[in-house]
Amino acid sequence: MKKFIVLALVVIAAALTAVFAQGSPEFDGRLQVGISKLMVHPALDSIEQGIKDYLADNNIDAVYETQTANGEISTAASIAQLFQTEGKDIVVGIATPTAQALANVFTDTPVVFATVTDPESAGLTGLPNVCGTSDMVPVKEQLRLIEEVTDAKTLGMVYTSSEANGITLMEAMKAACEEAGVELVTASVSNSSEVMMAAQTIIDRVDAMYVSTDNTVISAISALSEVCSDNNVPLFSADTTSSFGTEVLLAGGFDYYQSGRLTGEVIKRILNGEKPEDIGTLYLENLEIYVNLDTADKLGIEIPADILESASYVIKDGAEIEL
Repeated sequence: MKKFIVLALVVIAAALTAVFAQGSPEFDGRLQVGISKLMVHPALDSIEQGIKDYLADNNIDAVYETQTANGEISTAASIAQLFQTEGKDIVVGIATPTAQALANVFTDTPVVFATVTDPESAGLTGLPNVCGTSDMVPVKEQLRLIEEVTDAKTLGMVYTSSEANGITLMEAMKAACEEAGVELVTASVSNSSEVMMAAQTIIDRVDAMYVSTDNTVISAISALSEVCSDNNVPLFSADTTSSFGTEVLLAGGFDYYQSGRLTGEVIKRILNGEKPEDIGTLYLENLEIYVNLDTADKLGIEIPADILESASYVIKDGAEIEL
């Protein structure tokens, strides 16, 4: 019996040694990339895929370890410590909290942030080893679209009070609404499970609802969409990627897969010898428009011809139609 136990322990030890060896840069020899993602949702997943595809297309042989913080800042900090212990060659933070956590831990290893709304306010600029991409959306342009479609006088917005980009975008929309003479009615949440209830508390006071690129709220967009649909209130989004399969009427945002590819380009430039501080922040351009004609019919809203003509995606009878 003792011999059996000893043999079993030897086998387990050998297996663990093999696992740890495979995860170490010295054993593999390829570029070791740690990706810290705030949570799982379509936009962030598209960013991750875009990064990997861009590097593969440019013949950069890399091994990826993706860790998800599940919306918890403390978990993001633990992931950063894990990547430091593992000796990653380069680390990527998808969303503001994960990027901040990485920048707080790594001082020499390149830290690349992906689609951080306001890098400066997040403390991610001016650091010698930190650079990346931003998805700061043109809220004035989005508000113009909302007004053109609905003539809304009151706009509802659920935002995350603990997420830097959520607060930044809420404040930006508030300023845009004040300038346009539109009342902004807000409700704050601390996690995605609170989104539905927060929306329900303001839904009867608004003409339309807006969701920004607030990761926590976007991750619960199905719940937000349900509340809006049940109350016949049009929902507008700043994220086209997460709008598919929902009752979102209109979305104006960026292609997050292309955002990932742009982040991959940042990584390539670092590998080619550029200093992160010289790269700085690259900003996304070319706003995409998403229109759901099924939702428009349900709400009795006619989408203006100029918006339809400029749309990148149009949904009709439950499917995307060719433009």
